[in-house]
Amino acid sequence: MNKLILASDNAHKFREFSEILSGTDTEVILRSAVGCSFEIEETGNTFAENAFIKAKCVTDFTGMAAVADDSGICVDHLNGGPGIFSARYGAGTAHNDHERMMYLLNQMKNANVRTARYVCSICCTFPDGDVIRAEDTCEGSILYSPVGEGGFGYDPIFLPEGYNRSMAQLTPEEKNAISHRGKALRKFIEEYKRYLNAHK
Repeated sequence: MNKLILASDNAHKFREFSEILSGTDTEVILRSAVGCSFEIEETGNTFAENAFIKAKCVTDFTGMAAVADDSGICVDHLNGGPGIFSARYGAGTAHNDHERMMYLLNQMKNANVRTARYVCSICCTFPDGDVIRAEDTCEGSILYSPVGEGGFGYDPIFLPEGYNRSMAQLTPEEKNAISHRGKALRKFIEEYKRYLNAHK
């Protein structure tokens, strides 16, 4: 069986990666299970660079294949921000998802152009230096106030393109079908399967 270290201890991500890789004879392992308890400094300028840094760091430490993702929301009115800083946007004043969401809304209070997109970049690194990458987006716009109780992060203020409900109002199945992470995961699994077939 193939083993793949998830460069994260996020239970939600662990479940997602485990489910999507279930048909590939691959066991997904949390990084903490192999002694990767150290903090990984995300010094990249893009989601793709940060995903690579996280995966490569775990591969270098364990000598095993590792996969990581980096994601966030990019708002046109904010020149693509908060982007890679989505999880720590409004540092010093915003300390949780709700406060970061309200901070973003405050930055948007005079905005007429409200287009935005979620971005997810996935990177898988191997001990021999091989790398698999996948990235996708979910286009939409920023609402004027939060709507819905589901999802997490900025979902209550994100209106996916073609929908009249916020991301937080969608069922898990609906969200997975259109979300940046769902689409990037499906791209990744195809690349990963091709890689495994080529290295049998």
